[in-house]
Amino acid sequence: MSYNVFKVRYTIAIADPDMPSPRWHNLIFVEIQDDGSGTIHHVTGDITSGMVYATKPGRRLETSDSFYAKDYHGTIVVEHYPGEMDRFLAAQPPPLKQKSRKASTSFCAPGEPRSLMIKCTEWTENQAIPALYNSALVAVFSFPKCSID
Repeated sequence: MSYNVFKVRYTIAIADPDMPSPRWHNLIFVEIQDDGSGTIHHVTGDITSGMVYATKPGRRLETSDSFYAKDYHGTIVVEHYPGEMDRFLAAQPPPLKQKSRKASTSFCAPGEPRSLMIKCTEWTENQAIPALYNSALVAVFSFPKCSID
């Protein structure tokens, strides 16, 4: 038996002016119940103090007012969940402190280049999901190839 794994996006209340828009809160969701509920795996916090990896129970995704989209990413076998997946994701470094306020209340001095920042989207898409695939914890489902005669 296995559980479905999704990347989920939720709308955010306040956009970061230093990040390209549109932006969403990105997370990994493992659906473990027949009613569509499961567990959320994500990084929380902000880039002025640093982020941490966290999990929490989640209801059926589409019931949230801030739900935007979900993308199916594969399955994880019951024997590896939650233990193996949680240990593996907790080992992925979360985004660290990347900004600090200057006395002028801006984050950059005039003419100072803005560095690329890593937030939940980058952690989920560029770090956590590829690492799960590379570890073989999440199996990607694919349709068999067929030909049209």
